[in-house]
Amino acid sequence: QIFNQHNAEALSLEQAFHRMAQMEPNLDHDVSWFLLPSYWAKMVVALISFLCFANSYDGDFVFDDSEAIINNKDLRAETPLGDLWYHDFWGSKLSSNTSHKSYRPLTVLTFRINYLLAGGFYPVGFHVINIILHCTISVLMIDVFSILLGGLQFSNKGRRLNLAPKSSLLAALLFAVHPVHTECVAGIVGRADLLCALFFLLSFLGYCKAFRENKEGHTFSVLWVLVSVILGAIAMLCKEQGITILGLNAVFDALVINKINLLELVQKLLHKDKSLENVGQLRKGLLFRITLLMSGGASILYIRWRIMGTGPPAFTEVDNPASFADSLFVRAINYNYYYSLNAWLLLCPWWLCFDWSMGCIPLIKSVSDWRIIALAALWFCLIGLICQALCSEDSHKRRILTLGLGFLIIPFLPASNLFFRVGFVIAERVIYLPSIGYCILFTYGFSLLSKQAKKKKILAVAVLGILLINVMRCALRSSQWRSEEQLFRSALSVCPLNAKVHYNVGKNLADKGNQSAAIKYYREAVRLNPKYVHAMNNLGNILKERNELHEAEELLSLAVQIQPDFAAAWMNLGIVQNSLRRFEEAEQSYWTAIKHRKKYPDCYYNLGRLYADLNRHIDALNAWRNATVLKPEHSLAWNNMIILLDNTGNLAQAEAVGREALELIPNDHSLMFSLANVLGKSQKYKESEALFLKAIKANPNAASYHGNLAVLYHRWGNLDLAKKHYEVSLKLDPMAPGTKENYNLLRRKLEQLQKRGG
Repeated sequence: QIFNQHNAEALSLEQAFHRMAQMEPNLDHDVSWFLLPSYWAKMVVALISFLCFANSYDGDFVFDDSEAIINNKDLRAETPLGDLWYHDFWGSKLSSNTSHKSYRPLTVLTFRINYLLAGGFYPVGFHVINIILHCTISVLMIDVFSILLGGLQFSNKGRRLNLAPKSSLLAALLFAVHPVHTECVAGIVGRADLLCALFFLLSFLGYCKAFRENKEGHTFSVLWVLVSVILGAIAMLCKEQGITILGLNAVFDALVINKINLLELVQKLLHKDKSLENVGQLRKGLLFRITLLMSGGASILYIRWRIMGTGPPAFTEVDNPASFADSLFVRAINYNYYYSLNAWLLLCPWWLCFDWSMGCIPLIKSVSDWRIIALAALWFCLIGLICQALCSEDSHKRRILTLGLGFLIIPFLPASNLFFRVGFVIAERVIYLPSIGYCILFTYGFSLLSKQAKKKKILAVAVLGILLINVMRCALRSSQWRSEEQLFRSALSVCPLNAKVHYNVGKNLADKGNQSAAIKYYREAVRLNPKYVHAMNNLGNILKERNELHEAEELLSLAVQIQPDFAAAWMNLGIVQNSLRRFEEAEQSYWTAIKHRKKYPDCYYNLGRLYADLNRHIDALNAWRNATVLKPEHSLAWNNMIILLDNTGNLAQAEAVGREALELIPNDHSLMFSLANVLGKSQKYKESEALFLKAIKANPNAASYHGNLAVLYHRWGNLDLAKKHYEVSLKLDPMAPGTKENYNLLRRKLEQLQKRGG
């Protein structure tokens, strides 16, 4: 009985404390929205965020996934784990001139774990983790928004109170269903943004956990401040934006914990007001905490700088045209226009594109361009919000607007081009964190409208409609991210002037064997960007395969003229020149390619083919040997070495090379076939037969395999088996060279034997 009475007293004290806290200005007083218990609110947010992106779970690897995952050697077990700390996001050494300097080792580590657990490159596991991460982040947003919108208040037991349950639920739902997040969730490389956001939020919540309220004011835990700094460092190791949480924690501390009025503080400083002495006493803890945050941030940046080196990432003009403009005015006006477009994507996320570079957004070059209106509107809104955030007499309003603007602007700063050049014009993925600020401002705006509206239910239905439309848009957009074909084609209507969009559509068609359609898109890419060397290279390749050699040569020559160190274009130009029987020029092109890319096995392979055509056998063998040294699994180079040695009568050497090749590539049926031919000529019939049969098992529809096995049996004297395989070969390919003649010879021999037997 005494125990129950004690509990009841404690509960009534906590309820009284909660009621006192709610007497302060509160968004929920005006918001006409659903009030759910905390557990149910989180369940609803998790379920809705899952429904938005669930249909992306079985999508393919698309766009940047190929480079960041499939072609990234850091995911494979043979790469030492320690290398992840010295490589960029794409697997290149940070010290390399070609590195993008995107240092995200923890994100790459999660990709590696995905790869090892799945036993290979199976995208389902990668997509499922992304969906789970977004659902987790959306649920955490309820706690974050309850602090940002309702303030940081604790009960007498030290339990944090949610003073804005309705507002925080609405803001979390807005975040969970925002279509601009699709790239982060449905695109696997968006894992970097998701992991960064997760630790970003945990750092913020950890910083809030450092404070407890008592009768003497705020005390704080140094341990939790340090934990927050460590979580911020982890966020940065997932993606660069993570470091900005330390700045936001400082802003939160000043505005919410210390309740500083910035405008009043500036006025007192200017007038040397004596009351600042009392303010200074209040903020001794603040200065110490900000010192901890700044020291932690500086240490993190220094360590990263030491690992990354001083060289900036190498970007080209097509990646970010405004940053290459000579005029400071043109750069400034276009950067601001890009900001307005990012803001528009938050307000109206209907036109979404996987890539906004390469002419998608033409540069503004004069004030007469009508698009100036967009950046004027942006700054009109921002200045209005900043004035309200600084000058309003309502402390509650000042706090919410300042935090909303802080979370909108500060995480966006690394992508703003203000401190360094970035490699994109607009990237939807970088708006993932800034959208937190948008959700705060939207929710606050909704509360103001609700306060003025007479029919609040109509306003609530309108917001429900926006949420529903966003859910549908997320589902549609995530389905477009399921395959490259859908993703690239969806961009044609959004960015028809983007050469990269046409290039990617063309590449996708070419990979599927539709060369005629691919040519059309490659030509359009070159028309939109006459310096697009990769489009020229791919178009030249297709024309080369279609035997349109002269146009292919023109395109490839132009590509290397525009970009003299483009090794792939030099190699392809060499192949075309070889086909045109201009052997000296072809040899020179191959060596130029190797000069610009020293480890280029395919170029050595093609150089070997050129030397073989010129009967320079030693040079050909050396070139192919170089190809296999650089790429031990280069089957074509091994095969050509075996065949050349076989044709020149060097059977022992051919056999040695064949055995060496099969040790490295034991399941390559073409190597089995070539070595079987050599062994047959060396009269090692049993071993030759075993290899032929193994090759046929791997590729049963190869007429030449059956035909050559028949020749082996013919020589060996196994005439019935020879007859059987000749017939299979002719059935598969009635025009197989030599097979019909050999079969007729065998039949005559069998007839003679039958006559003698008769």
